[in-house]
Amino acid sequence: PLSPIPPAPTPLLALSCRYRGLTLVLTFLCYTSYHLSRKPISIVKSQLHPNCSALGTNPHNGSNSTTWCSWAPFDQDNYTELFGALDNAFLVAYAIGMFISGIFGERLPLRYYLSGGMVLSGLFTALFGLGYFWDIHVLWYFIIMQVCNGLVQTTGWPAVVACVGNWFGKGKRGLIMGIWNSHTSVGNILGSLIAGVWVSSEWGLSFIVPGIIIAAVGIICFFFLVEHPEDVGCSPPLHHAVSDEKDPEGVTSDDGPMGALGRSESPKEPAEEPEAISFLGALRIPGVVEFSLCLLFAKLVSYTFLYWLPLYIVNVAHFSAKEAGDLSTLFDVGGILGGIFAGLISDYSGGRATTCCAMLVVAAPMLFLYNHIGQTGISTSIAMLIVCGALVNGPYALITTAVSADLGTHESLKGNAKALSTVTAIIDGTGSVGAALGPLLAGLISPTGWNNVFYMLIAADVLACLLLARVVVKEVRGWCGCMARKRGYVHQ
Repeated sequence: PLSPIPPAPTPLLALSCRYRGLTLVLTFLCYTSYHLSRKPISIVKSQLHPNCSALGTNPHNGSNSTTWCSWAPFDQDNYTELFGALDNAFLVAYAIGMFISGIFGERLPLRYYLSGGMVLSGLFTALFGLGYFWDIHVLWYFIIMQVCNGLVQTTGWPAVVACVGNWFGKGKRGLIMGIWNSHTSVGNILGSLIAGVWVSSEWGLSFIVPGIIIAAVGIICFFFLVEHPEDVGCSPPLHHAVSDEKDPEGVTSDDGPMGALGRSESPKEPAEEPEAISFLGALRIPGVVEFSLCLLFAKLVSYTFLYWLPLYIVNVAHFSAKEAGDLSTLFDVGGILGGIFAGLISDYSGGRATTCCAMLVVAAPMLFLYNHIGQTGISTSIAMLIVCGALVNGPYALITTAVSADLGTHESLKGNAKALSTVTAIIDGTGSVGAALGPLLAGLISPTGWNNVFYMLIAADVLACLLLARVVVKEVRGWCGCMARKRGYVHQ
């Protein structure tokens, strides 16, 4: 006879599901607005130093100068180096701040930390745009705004990953976080489209409007974000399989409707609060160093596209600034598909490193093809941008989401959840070093030809793949051992 099914505590289940959904939506909107506010600089670059000869002579003094319509100090021949300095100011500050941010994120209320950072980020983004209306032509003003913005934007990623990791168990984490991570590409797309509205008329608004948006979302986050399931009377998810049972998933599992989020109406008494993990302690978690270094090179490629793709399209395909900005969004469309695909495959196979490595191997020849045939026709360009976006951003998305959450709740931590923010910050902070190097190198190399920029990107992809070799071998051995055990059972 069938065993009776215990009644489900429906009110708590429904409450848990609502808060899990709310957490996903709010953190999605938060990081969408972060990337929305980062994107305008790449769209506006082509307007700060356009081809003025296409507009004729200067209507004010009749000058034939080819830079009369440029925005000083970017009207000089070294404008690519100046653009690289702007990118680097943000990214170096972001990389340095990220290593510190995770430590603060473990020790401060995430809601205050995240919303405060978003409001400040909106302020500094808007101040950059106000340089247009205040007629500022001093390079150091724009660099200081970039540095300040880079520092405060480090509040975002460790906080949102920690919040999602607090609510979701391991089960389908790759797929869930792959879909959720589309906020990066959605933010880039919206940022490109919003900035493109004013790029040719009043480019200052291309920064001010995104600044207002991220500040507004930060205020919403302050009032509605729930950091921990325990805050609303729900039990936390299990992050590892228990004995021979299946890995529980957030709220539900095969063993019952409540799964890991709680099996009783009332929350358990809180245990003694564990201490936050140290920086060195986080580095000792198996896989953190390998994935961090891999992300360094993967993010180098991704952020070079983020900051330089519109300018590349303008220079090579000769589109207008707005058309190039709109076309560059296809790279992010591919990024959405790549993140979901990487998460789904890694969940099914159990091989996060192998999935990343396979996509990186294919990405290298695709980058070569895009540079050589990607601008031969609009249909070819669209297809290649989507494919390259999927292959470049897929591994990047997987490492910064599911892999970071896996390592932040690693079995070696023995249930201490006070590592998610620190591990996420270490991995993304190391990746941000590559994000700073990529645009800088592109600015230095591009005067020698765009071919050399793409050779640099291909080399970075290969290095990212090689750095995961040890983890890939470990995963393959695990699969072989599992298959050998299965064959042994069959023979018995």
